Amino acid sequence: MAYTVGRCLLRDQLKERGLTQLELANKLGVTEQQINKYVNDRQRMSLQVAYNISRILNCSMEDLYEWLEAGD
Repeated sequence: MAYTVGRCLLRDQLKERGLTQLELANKLGVTEQQINKYVNDRQRMSLQVAYNISRILNCSMEDLYEWLEAGD
């Protein structure tokens, strides 16, 4: 079975942890605007960024996006 990437779940992950986009940006060493692009699905995270965010948030990379079945 194959999957496609759906919407970004970063907003939900931040909310669960009580962390702001600015706080994540500072921990990651990027701008708040860059985090906002991910949160609002204007840009997808690279694998490196997704990995680093998952380490900061103590979640899996798969938790950062919705995964939709694409068929067989």
